[in-house]
Amino acid sequence: MTDNDLLPQITQSVIDGDAGFAKEITQQALEAGVDPLVILNQGLMLGADEVGKRFESGEFFLPELMLAGRALKAAMEVLNPQLAGKSLGSNTTSRGNVVIATIQTDIHDIGKNIVASMLTAAGFIVTDLGVDVPLKTIVDKAEEIGAQVIALSALLTTSMPYMKDLISLLIGRGLRQKYIVLVGGASVTEAWANDIGADGTARNAAQAVSLVRKSLNSA
Repeated sequence: MTDNDLLPQITQSVIDGDAGFAKEITQQALEAGVDPLVILNQGLMLGADEVGKRFESGEFFLPELMLAGRALKAAMEVLNPQLAGKSLGSNTTSRGNVVIATIQTDIHDIGKNIVASMLTAAGFIVTDLGVDVPLKTIVDKAEEIGAQVIALSALLTTSMPYMKDLISLLIGRGLRQKYIVLVGGASVTEAWANDIGADGTARNAAQAVSLVRKSLNSA
């Protein structure tokens, strides 16, 4: 198969949310000698963008978004080792380094996982710290890996105040200006994000990718 045969299949596997086929066809493309950056930019990213558009238009809903996230994650498990050490190149729309976590006292991760998968497919370097992550752990990891973005998720309203506490921790350590802090979750609003001094929020994973790109481009 040629690139012209494989890349549309990679794109479609993401749109279809078929994790098994996404992983298989990505491996086939690598074995056929397709450049990993081409697979990322002209295969997976196109699929992620299309899923985002369909979600925005109301054609796709949360189940489709979750399946697409799983497909992206499966494909990236194959692709990431090949991307290690490679420049993402001028054709990639973003080159940021993101730390993402569900804030301490909250164990919900579906939304975070979808966002992390779509950010990875969009060419970002993403470090997912998981759920119920202590504030100090998040900041220390961001410092360790040289992140530009800290993305925080919370579903529980009782956990949301810890987002503000993390920003206070950054201020206390003299690091606030160093990081773009983005917050998200079902109960998180733009007003809340503004009130706690965050740099923004997004209603869904597709908007989260756009927000990270925009934030980095304007930083």
